[in-house]
Amino acid sequence: MSGNMHARRRWLLRAGSLVGLVALSGRIAIRAQGNPRIISVVARKFTYEPAMVTLKVNEPVIFRLTTADVVMGFSVPEFGVRATLIPGQAVDLPLTPTKAGEFMFICDVFCGSGHESMEGTLRVTA
Repeated sequence: MSGNMHARRRWLLRAGSLVGLVALSGRIAIRAQGNPRIISVVARKFTYEPAMVTLKVNEPVIFRLTTADVVMGFSVPEFGVRATLIPGQAVDLPLTPTKAGEFMFICDVFCGSGHESMEGTLRVTA
């Protein structure tokens, strides 16, 4: 091989390594953004555990909702999301809060005496 061919080959190897690093960096960033935090919430007569959840604005999360008691609801009216919870089945409810503040999450399916006070707080920080 001539000197010119060796130089070109070295240049291609360096360029390929650089492209690989950029691609790897992109995959790491995509992976970090693509995995929302999972927050487990258990609905029980007549409470949610936990009753307070703290998120950041634009942080994508998935509420993993379960109940063992009776059919219940989980609703965050301010963000327009809701789910019906059936005993023994997990429900994944995605949410990405778009504004800061404190918002209620409530049971919107009548689940018995005490239903009216079944609520929790979603605190969203900037």
